[in-house]
Amino acid sequence: MFYKRKIYTDLLSHAQTPLVTVLTGMRRTGKTTLVQQLLLDIPNKNSLYLDLQRPDNRELFDEKNYEAINEAFIARGLKADEPMVIALDEIQLAPDSPSVIKYLSDHHKIKFIVTGSSSYYLKNLFSESLSGRKKLFELYPLDFGEFLTFKNISFSQAEWQRGFFNISEYNRLSSYYEEFIRFGGFPQVVLSESENDKRDILSDIMSSYVNIDIRSLADFSDERNLYSLAKLLAGRIGSRVEYTKLSRLTGISRPTVTNYISFFEKTYLINTIPVFTKSIDREIVKSRKLYFCDTGLANTLAELSSGAQFENTLFNQLSRVGEVQYFALKTGHEIDFILNENLAIEAKETPLENDLTHLSHMSESTQIPDFKLIGRHKSPKFTDYAWAGSIL
Repeated sequence: MFYKRKIYTDLLSHAQTPLVTVLTGMRRTGKTTLVQQLLLDIPNKNSLYLDLQRPDNRELFDEKNYEAINEAFIARGLKADEPMVIALDEIQLAPDSPSVIKYLSDHHKIKFIVTGSSSYYLKNLFSESLSGRKKLFELYPLDFGEFLTFKNISFSQAEWQRGFFNISEYNRLSSYYEEFIRFGGFPQVVLSESENDKRDILSDIMSSYVNIDIRSLADFSDERNLYSLAKLLAGRIGSRVEYTKLSRLTGISRPTVTNYISFFEKTYLINTIPVFTKSIDREIVKSRKLYFCDTGLANTLAELSSGAQFENTLFNQLSRVGEVQYFALKTGHEIDFILNENLAIEAKETPLENDLTHLSHMSESTQIPDFKLIGRHKSPKFTDYAWAGSIL
């Protein structure tokens, strides 16, 4: 069964243009499923899907005569006298493919739809050769609305930024949100029935990331160091990235730690967010805060506290809504998130009225008038906050 992702409408529209459609993201987020559905839904049926994990498909792109590659497409059943659509899955496995795509797009008007497991590789790969000829779409694990869709659970979009705690929706959906917090949003994990299966799949995703993505995309000599650093970072969700301290704890040099963390971010494993400030200079000086792309994946690397699980999940929800930053004073007081530079947000597992008063005072310091408490659980009496599960 095909479950429609929010990105799909834009993806389908672009797949019917002459430009190269590039779909990237961490592995196992559902890129192959979307591309195969695109080939079913686009009007042009003169199409071919090539999985570049297969050696015989990769060999096509070792051919130096690009016209011979076009002939190979025809030999595989495409009509030579009609526009073609070629879907290439896992394009990072065929490093010479961008020049092939450029030539065949220009000379034969072939439409290409390609996927790859990393922006780290694809953005660099395509930066010059296909400049102005492509559009890059990034696919992430499911957000909570998509999670419910995959579970066949109905929901309606809520005005969470303006509304109060909705007890009826909380009662109906809170058990699903708790599952979302624990196991995250990788499609295969969401569709699995047992908790053991979910954990096994998450472990396999992390193992594939280390053994395939790291080895194929980077020239790092020791995957064990990267894995150790990833485990350490998972235990520091919501904290500022302190490179010197991480270097001391891991025994890895500070420049190497910096390179590893940059790699993690460019390959979608983690996100780092800047401090909110009116001064660009101050933003550069301040440390960035760290979050993982998926809370379930982070849970396989470290035993996260309940609060860290919730904060990481909420970050991922908010990052689909807009730009996320944080705010900090020299006193140590912080605001968890600033959304789109106009909404101050504090995450509380069980919000209380005092939390709202504190957030109000902190919001004045940012000169951002709008603020919102977002909670995980039902507060005994207090209702002036949004339930995190309403961010769909």
